[in-house]
Amino acid sequence: MSIFVDENTKVVYQGLTGSQGRYYGLLNRSYGTQVVAGTNPKKAGEDIDGIPIFASVADAVRETGANASCIFIPAPGVRDAVLEAAEGGVEFIACITEGVPAHDEAWFYNKLKRDYPNVRLLGPNCPGIISPGKCNIGITAGHIAKPGGPVGIVSRSGTLTYQALYELQQKSIGVTTCVGIGGDPVPGTSFIDCLQAFEADPETKAVMMIGEIGGTAEEEAAAFIKANMSKPVACYIAGVTAPAGKKMGHAGAIVSGGKGTAAAKMEALRDAGALVGNNPTEAGDLMAGIVAKL
Repeated sequence: MSIFVDENTKVVYQGLTGSQGRYYGLLNRSYGTQVVAGTNPKKAGEDIDGIPIFASVADAVRETGANASCIFIPAPGVRDAVLEAAEGGVEFIACITEGVPAHDEAWFYNKLKRDYPNVRLLGPNCPGIISPGKCNIGITAGHIAKPGGPVGIVSRSGTLTYQALYELQQKSIGVTTCVGIGGDPVPGTSFIDCLQAFEADPETKAVMMIGEIGGTAEEEAAAFIKANMSKPVACYIAGVTAPAGKKMGHAGAIVSGGKGTAAAKMEALRDAGALVGNNPTEAGDLMAGIVAKL
């Protein structure tokens, strides 16, 4: 099985008429994803390579049965786009856009939690989600993902999401679902959300987790692994050599006050029983060892 999305997921692209939205929307469709609609209130009634454009997500849901959204709206419009998607009736929202103000992220995170508890938000500032061979929403290259399981991947780093997929593909190890949760300060979906879903998925037999410096998400995930996970976990934490107090890449990846270091995260994960690699390739080797024993 896959988690969150599968071959039955129907996606509306908010921003399909823009250059990035069009490029990835058509690429996702060519992968086999059901990209059924786009939205742009100024271009309703038009189409992008046969994909109809609607004025709103609600219109798209009503006419096409879309149950997921992918957001390629520029950062200033993301707050309204997330709310439009939730109000429009989709159950899953993947927000690819980076640079969304943390205040906006906190606002719609709490808005969804309070008023739309059945809607899952992935991101912002994430590569999206891929269930290989079934559905690809976002900017992950489909050809580096081997379908069939037995490994689930959850990653906070965008580029290391791709490397994790590629490391496993090179070892002929398939993936049930790969979730890029994004590295912003207020992610809609957490490590724990994904670990919980993978633990419940009968076809996912092991989990690969990619973390990075900054925040406490990895330590919280370690506590969850220790208390709740029966499936083996292999990890890699990026940023071992990052200097304290220096922003590395994005707002979530910063070590401050001696907290959020890679060493502390690695120690917490090892204490929880996870295997931790010192680089992405080593993490892939550790997972190969796990799979060989399944």
